[in-house]
Amino acid sequence: MKSTIDLNCDMGESYGAWRMGNDEAVLRYVTSANIACGFHGGDPATMRKTVAAALAQGVAVGAHPSLQDLAGFGRRVIQVSPQEAYDALVYQVGALAGVAASQGARLHHVKAHGALYNMAAKDLELARALCQAVHDVDSDLVLYGLAGSRWIEAAESVGLRTAQEVFADRTYQPDGSLTSRSRPDAMITDLDASIEQVLGMVQDGAVRATDGTRVPLRPDTLCIHGDQPGAEAFAAGIRKALEEAGIEVRAV
Repeated sequence: MKSTIDLNCDMGESYGAWRMGNDEAVLRYVTSANIACGFHGGDPATMRKTVAAALAQGVAVGAHPSLQDLAGFGRRVIQVSPQEAYDALVYQVGALAGVAASQGARLHHVKAHGALYNMAAKDLELARALCQAVHDVDSDLVLYGLAGSRWIEAAESVGLRTAQEVFADRTYQPDGSLTSRSRPDAMITDLDASIEQVLGMVQDGAVRATDGTRVPLRPDTLCIHGDQPGAEAFAAGIRKALEEAGIEVRAV
């Protein structure tokens, strides 16, 4: 049983006149923020405001880079070479690192977004290119990657610290991958069901796949999605359940 867990949330995904999520409300409950870097959401002002808001709440600041897919919110599979992926990650992480420096802070971690995250979870060559990019920008950064996936193998191979990530609001497949968002059972929208899955992962080190298979995993950080309806209620309810179970919620 884990005695501590990080609670992270994807945020800073608004841009221009378009608003996504309620970041300031969710920041009261999480311990790490994954902030969009402009490729799937976010813009310079949103990046600055979200970094500042996270720092004001004592929340660890991380970069949330993506495939270059603003129209598809970074969730469409776009084939890129390892070199293209490396260059895109350096660009985005470097941008948010500069924003963090302007606010008197440093980045704590990097977690890829959407299709890029899922592609690298299964593609070791792609994962290595992305992890090498993180290492080359700042070797002290922590890599947040899907528990038990190629992300963890690749990060460790280049000398990055890792945080194995599990999900509060997503369902799982028997191989430990996340259920595709194209399926109606991809998201967990009931808070009680989410809490049951979270406590199972943190206390028992396993999750039930959609077919009932027990999938072992090692949770270091737990993700909720800031763009999900009711994200604030999910964050508050999950944090309360963890603390009532005697599990300390703190950044990696």
